Amino acid sequence: MVAPILLASGSAIRAELLKNAGISFEARKPRVDEDAVRQALEAEGESPRNIADALAQAKAEKVGRKAPEAFVIGCDQVLDLEGRIFSKPESLEEARDQLRALAGKRHVLHTAAVIHNEDRVVWRKVSSVKMTMRPFSEAFLEGYLERNWPEVGTSCGAYQVESEGVRLFSRIEGDYFAILGLPLLEILDYLALRGAIDS
Repeated sequence: MVAPILLASGSAIRAELLKNAGISFEARKPRVDEDAVRQALEAEGESPRNIADALAQAKAEKVGRKAPEAFVIGCDQVLDLEGRIFSKPESLEEARDQLRALAGKRHVLHTAAVIHNEDRVVWRKVSSVKMTMRPFSEAFLEGYLERNWPEVGTSCGAYQVESEGVRLFSRIEGDYFAILGLPLLEILDYLALRGAIDS
């Protein structure tokens, strides 16, 4: 019997990526206090990359403990602007502030994925994508937020490159799927190697 695949995430775009790839899976949102974990790791001086990895692992382990036979995929993203970490904006004003801070600068989006199986982490990957945001006018910013809030509140940095958010950027260096929240090709490769999906 093939082990089930579980996505430890409530993200609609991550679920859509797996669904579009023809993967049979179940999504289970883990109960992890992300803010508390992130703040504790920041206080300890952990890098943004390592924070993304730790959060992905915490989510995979949380769901994996209740389904040890499954391949549980945990994911997280951390936006790193010159060492400053951005989380998902909780208000329109916070989204506006994040975009103003990112405008005209390059930041790094760290996307971590961890797979948990049989009570242990069996695979992990952190993809770091360099994102250069173009300078833009206040008028464009206000129009963009008017058209896209509150949807962009689900993304750190208040942008979604799969929609109008792509217009904010002048250059992107890295894996497109990772920007959407999942290093998809590497995950599919590992699941095929383990016989969890057809290959």
